Amino acid sequence: MTRLVHRDRSLEELERDRRPAPSGDATRLVATAHALRRKPIGELTVEDMRLLIRQNVGLAYLLPPALEVGSRSRTPILPCRGRSGGR
Repeated sequence: MTRLVHRDRSLEELERDRRPAPSGDATRLVATAHALRRKPIGELTVEDMRLLIRQNVGLAYLLPPALEVGSRSRTPILPCRGRSGGR
């Protein structure tokens, strides 16, 4: 289910799910995803959205703006990895 996107609010605010800071030995990916969940959706870059979507974070809120960006730029936000043509 997609939801109305409030670009001035973060995923943490929209999902009402504040998570504790990652531990000191967390990977860079975990730390980055955690930080991006606190950033307003309207301030996320294409790369930020790509990272979060690939980690299945905030899909209900990120897919609508990601699809909008992809349709405007004609560049897919996530590359297709399926077979093209052929049998």
